[in-house]
Amino acid sequence: MAAQNGLSLEGQNAVVTGASSGIGAAVAAGLAKAGADVVINYHSDEEGAAKTLTAVERAGSRGVIIGGDVGCESDVHKLFDCCEAELGPVDIVFSNAGIQRDCAFGEMSLADWEAVISTNLTGAFLVSREAVKRFRKKGLREEVSPALGKIVFNSSVHERIPWAGRVNYAASKGGVSLLMQSLAQEVGHEKIRVNSVGPGAIATDINADERADDADAIRSLIPYGRIGEPEDIAQAVVWLVSDAADYVHGHCLFADGGMTLYPGFIGNG
Repeated sequence: MAAQNGLSLEGQNAVVTGASSGIGAAVAAGLAKAGADVVINYHSDEEGAAKTLTAVERAGSRGVIIGGDVGCESDVHKLFDCCEAELGPVDIVFSNAGIQRDCAFGEMSLADWEAVISTNLTGAFLVSREAVKRFRKKGLREEVSPALGKIVFNSSVHERIPWAGRVNYAASKGGVSLLMQSLAQEVGHEKIRVNSVGPGAIATDINADERADDADAIRSLIPYGRIGEPEDIAQAVVWLVSDAADYVHGHCLFADGGMTLYPGFIGNG
């Protein structure tokens, strides 16, 4: 059925950064269910990466774990080397690794600014730059996909919606937005498809405390009325990298239950 719907990823190899938990783990499992073999990158949570590997293997796909910091150029090189050595040429990249260091702007340290920018934006640059190089090296495999390669960035509704108290995070995602669009404009003629997904409020460890304290307030920002699950994002990513989305290029798919519709204006604000 997946193949009939253009969603089969059989014969393709994927790299997923930040795949030890949350959205990254769900996407790795989703890609595996669609038939892709998966490189599972993690930074500090090796135990979480092992759980993701189990999910990938239960889906009937091969997986391999590799640690590394996406903000470090040499670690990114090793990540792609690992894929080619263990699984084969890279076809799909989900640039997902991200962190938050929340703080009021006047008290935000340079270290907290640089940490978020390094992982969320510089990491996205390094991962996608290496992906483009490896796609070119591999060449087109038309029997596998009409695209030379597929890149999806994990952005956020906060590439569009300002977020007080998290200026570093919002700035990093705004940067990811134009990184994605500019890269798509530059490499589209090579049949490299570049898109992003923009999650809204998703139930992950990063916001567990906020959800426990005030889930109703979060839901009030979501016209669809529920907090999303990591699997909601996984399904969007699987579609974006599939042949069913072969003519989708340079777009952010907001999977947010309508959060970007500014629900505060319901009833004239």
